[in-house]
Amino acid sequence: MTNSLYSHWQQPKDGWLQVDTLDMHTGGEPLRIIIDGFAELQGQTMIEKRADCLTRFDHLRKALMFEPRGHADMYGALITKPERKDSHFGVLFLHNEGYSTMCGHAIIALATAAKDSSICNFIEGVNELRIDTPAGLIKAYITLRNNQLISVCFDNVASYAEKLDMPIEIPLFGTVNCDIAYGGAYYAFVDADTLDVSLAPNDHEQIISLGKIIKQDVNSHYQPKHPTDDALSFLYGVIFYSNSQKSHSVFSRHVCIFAEGELDRSPNGTGVSARAALEFAKGRLKLGQQIKIESILGSIFSVELKAQRMLADTHEVIPRVSGEAFVTGKHTFLIDPNDPLKQGFIFR
Repeated sequence: MTNSLYSHWQQPKDGWLQVDTLDMHTGGEPLRIIIDGFAELQGQTMIEKRADCLTRFDHLRKALMFEPRGHADMYGALITKPERKDSHFGVLFLHNEGYSTMCGHAIIALATAAKDSSICNFIEGVNELRIDTPAGLIKAYITLRNNQLISVCFDNVASYAEKLDMPIEIPLFGTVNCDIAYGGAYYAFVDADTLDVSLAPNDHEQIISLGKIIKQDVNSHYQPKHPTDDALSFLYGVIFYSNSQKSHSVFSRHVCIFAEGELDRSPNGTGVSARAALEFAKGRLKLGQQIKIESILGSIFSVELKAQRMLADTHEVIPRVSGEAFVTGKHTFLIDPNDPLKQGFIFR
């Protein structure tokens, strides 16, 4: 039965902003895809579009990511015109602190959603989707059989180990070593087993708190340097990993704390890419070898090293990451210019 109050509610008034989204999750990690209502961004490159969004439309990022429309761990994707002539579209990644440079779980969700869109002429078999991101071109692959989605994966940007066994100081834990690696963003990797830290869902508050402390300590002593773009030269998150607190069928468990204390519900696509680069640098992972990494929820991403190359003195690898994404809803958000909380708020 139709609710009479809703069915007779008037259309948005003049001056109200309407934004339409498709909401999804990949391995439990949310993604709010903005499909209409956002102004066109200026700039030729995705880095330039990212800067324009920060300058002119950051209030919309906050309105859609923060409460009451979102929450402290909401994540978003803003579709833009492509940077390259042969790309299908561009995307900016939004979160509670600002804008990511690359996001694997979002790529998997976008590729999944694209299957039922008109953005590409999908055929039986493997279809390539070219997506421009601030970190570079991403090629996603959507496999169809009888018009049914069989699998989604993507080849990430070149990933590499940045710094191994860097000592950091953690209150109550003392000196601990961490590794820094890049997989579209920079992460500090910490072995949770050496800290005797549980990576179980019930311990998420301790993980968030510890992740924020470690990120602050690393930032005070070390800044990664991207080889080609200074806009990518920052530590994005901290990944706690465990090779003992995991299911028998997987290589490792990951819990990533990124941005302003966001806890990734998925294994983190750029994070598993960086982890694969680390394992390659340490001689524990070879080209063509696939490993599975699970999240705090037990959801799984697979990662395989498809190629390698040398850039200066750095061994770079191209990881292929696969996972599953699902639609959770479609939303029409309204922003009343007279609402004193129109830009949202956040508790963390």
